[in-house]
Amino acid sequence: MCGVIGVIGPKVPNDTNFTDELVASSSHIKTQVPFWAAYEAYRGLLTLQHRGQDAAGVLSFDSARQKFYQKKDLGLVAQVFEQEDIESLVGNMAVGHTRYATVGGDGKNDLQPLVTGFPFGVGMVHNGNLVNYHSLVEHLNKNLHQQLLTNNDLEVLLNLWCHSILSQRGSEHGPFNFEHCVTAAKSILDVANGAYAVVGMMAGAGLFGFRDPGGIRPLVLGRRERSGQPGVYDYCLTSETLALNFLDYTYVRDIAPGEVILITESGEVSSQIVVNRKKKSHCMFEWVYFAGAESSIEKKSVYGTRLNLGTVLSKKIQPLIDDETIKPDFVCPVPDTSRTSAISLAESLGLPYREGLIKNRYIQRSFILDTQEKREKAVELKLSPVKSEIEGKNILLVDDSVVRGTTSKKIINLLKRHGANDVTLAITCPPLRHACFYGIDFPADEQLIANGRTTEEIAEWVGANRVVFIDEDDLVEAIEVPELCMACIDGKYPTCTAEAEEFQRRRLEHK
Repeated sequence: MCGVIGVIGPKVPNDTNFTDELVASSSHIKTQVPFWAAYEAYRGLLTLQHRGQDAAGVLSFDSARQKFYQKKDLGLVAQVFEQEDIESLVGNMAVGHTRYATVGGDGKNDLQPLVTGFPFGVGMVHNGNLVNYHSLVEHLNKNLHQQLLTNNDLEVLLNLWCHSILSQRGSEHGPFNFEHCVTAAKSILDVANGAYAVVGMMAGAGLFGFRDPGGIRPLVLGRRERSGQPGVYDYCLTSETLALNFLDYTYVRDIAPGEVILITESGEVSSQIVVNRKKKSHCMFEWVYFAGAESSIEKKSVYGTRLNLGTVLSKKIQPLIDDETIKPDFVCPVPDTSRTSAISLAESLGLPYREGLIKNRYIQRSFILDTQEKREKAVELKLSPVKSEIEGKNILLVDDSVVRGTTSKKIINLLKRHGANDVTLAITCPPLRHACFYGIDFPADEQLIANGRTTEEIAEWVGANRVVFIDEDDLVEAIEVPELCMACIDGKYPTCTAEAEEFQRRRLEHK
């Protein structure tokens, strides 16, 4: 899982005067500044930091000079970029990426964006994973005689895109048009098996994006009219609507599964659904955990969904209270993503809501760290118990999911060490029993705590007095989006998984 963004607007003169525009900007940077697009991408990435914390990068393109400019490095967005970095990324379009690694190494070679200057300038970022990455690499090597330079599956998409457009334009290199984009996207969508939301830019063409046929990963379009220039618009393609809101873009729509879109520098927007798969497969985990609570996905509020999850969870808890199996003194969330559901659960049950755990906001999200050792150390640092609220109490502890179980185990141990009498762990997601191949770091089946274990065995392993999960029907009821990918729950993968074993082996080599 990663965060992606792309912005484009009319050309900006390179001799524009600039003094303190960057620091003086309020709602958004003035669009006469030569590096405004990169600054927009940078600020958008700050809002998408929850989607990936390993690395960040921005690539801009200056139409006047016909030149790309790039900065990317390991670390958080604010750590990677200094003001002088942003000011050097001139141009009227830019793409940005914040990385959450599931494959590839920890080195800089695999960082996004990726850019190529031959046979023409193209830069790309993407969110997701290609399950058939290794067979596509073999195809590129043997049949197209292309040597890949990274372990990043985005490079496969970049090469397939460029090869298709080069083939269409032929040796005469005729003018580029939207039909070239349609054919190139189809050449990828027909063979790339997995999840991918791609944003890219082409020299002399504009900003483009496309989405896998199942719509597993999100991608949204926003538009903003320029101040004092009626009818002149800047456009943004990004992972979540919260980035649009922050940058003051108006949400236009979600990019459809299997759709490609091209936005030119003159503001012309062309789009087409090139592969129309009847059954869509939107990732349920976006609503449960990954997306920002402020966002909407497929026009469905993430915050509203998490309220719904607390409500449906209450239907599982209420009978246990009625027969006095549990006698909770209060509802306590595991901060932060489960807080919304915990509030709704407490309201539904008529119980007090208390913050028994306080989060250190300077610690990274532990689930998306790339090794088990890092995750366990982060848990120890990020949560501080409020002993006065915990001691001698029966706690209804709410979390969004249980993956490996180690985080839950440490939290419950922490509560009991500080005097909790009884801890019921209530989860707003069904048990995760199967690996994810589509961009979320759910490991091999056997590494998931719920795989092969009963609810009672899970409770014993994590140290809870009991564990309560919602079921699949509850999840669908809460999200209110009928076409969901729930493969990590039910094992029904929306794409072919013939190469999954090799994909998983390679991924675990880097963990």
